[in-house]
Amino acid sequence: MKKITYLLTGLFLFVAVNGAKAQASQECHIKYNLFKGDATTKKYTQAKPNLEYLLDNCATLSINIYKYGAKVAESLKDPVLAKKVYETRLSNFPDKGAAKAHSDYAEFLIENKLASDDEVFEILKKAYNISPKDMGVKNIFRYFQMIADKYQDTDPQKVFDTYDDVMESVDEKLEDYSKKIAKLQEKDSVGTITSREKRNLRAYTINSTSLGQVEGGLDAKISKIATCERLIPIYSRDFEENKTDGVWLKRAVSRMYNKECQTDPLFEKLANEYAKVTQSADAYNFLAGVLAKNGDNSGAAEMRKKAFDLETDPFKKAKYKLREAQSAGGSRARALAYEALKYNPNMGKAYLFIASLYQRSANSCGSDEFEKRMVYVAALNKALKANKVDPGCGAGRYISSYKKNVPSKKLIFQKGMSSGASYRVGCWIGETVRVP
Repeated sequence: MKKITYLLTGLFLFVAVNGAKAQASQECHIKYNLFKGDATTKKYTQAKPNLEYLLDNCATLSINIYKYGAKVAESLKDPVLAKKVYETRLSNFPDKGAAKAHSDYAEFLIENKLASDDEVFEILKKAYNISPKDMGVKNIFRYFQMIADKYQDTDPQKVFDTYDDVMESVDEKLEDYSKKIAKLQEKDSVGTITSREKRNLRAYTINSTSLGQVEGGLDAKISKIATCERLIPIYSRDFEENKTDGVWLKRAVSRMYNKECQTDPLFEKLANEYAKVTQSADAYNFLAGVLAKNGDNSGAAEMRKKAFDLETDPFKKAKYKLREAQSAGGSRARALAYEALKYNPNMGKAYLFIASLYQRSANSCGSDEFEKRMVYVAALNKALKANKVDPGCGAGRYISSYKKNVPSKKLIFQKGMSSGASYRVGCWIGETVRVP
């Protein structure tokens, strides 16, 4: 009899506990649906009580509690709630979007002046250590700026390493946006794009443009620190320790190339070691430049072909063609840039390179001021094309510069031309453009 009593008691307890759990679970779902409805319709004040209930009682129900919850806290400018959303999320979902959560929280603290620079830096550092590419655009630049300010004199290598990590993330994002934009622009051109895709195209364009501005800001900052005078002693010092490290060699070679330090013997040493260690297409491409500098043009051509054939990614093939173009001049350089565009039609930097070739030829491709300034129209067209196909390529400053140099209305009138008329730019450029 006692045994039956114990069994019945246990059964009642089991039913009661599970019934309570079921009821609690049901309550969580009700609260969640009410909260989500208010949050998505921007009724943030009404959403707050249900959010607080969910944080206290249903913390593992859904990651969306925290995604919407962050918007609620930010919109209400409630620092206590924002901190609770942030900390509860990381406690219950440490592996889901943590980098973005850190970045967004840091942004909230900055906008509302709720934390010191050191506190913000520590939060951004957490985001960066998890995934730089998932940080907000402003915070990518902000974190690098903080690293540069802290270490540019005491540990410049740390600044260089951070720059490389951040730029790799930025380039990855830009490439992803470029591919998405290209597909949607193609749909838009034939009229098959949906309204949702049109919104996505606009969002991708805005984000890509913002990232392009970050890239320009990062380059401007690093250019003050990463001079040849600074790089050569550091890489000479650290070469023996890192000569088998493919990543270190790639970054050292790339930085010296970008800073035009190729005339120093160290560049050749680094390029040779990079090729030996990695046997990669990228390394062979740099080695081609070394061979060309040493007068071995046939060896350089052979090495470029080896690099090009080894590479399978069309975006990287485009980069190699553009790099080759940058070491040539005139119509040959333009032809190579157009070859790059065959592999990546949305490569804005190739169009900007062609624009710069035109701009540099302005004085030699015209017999009077009007003709010379019409060269800038050809350059401007290429910069505008770059901006259209690749909003993140940083075309804005080129467009602004070229616009300042096109012919004025007075000059057009004096030449006996009319706005909108066709005009063929002479010299090696040979392009027909419209008079502005």
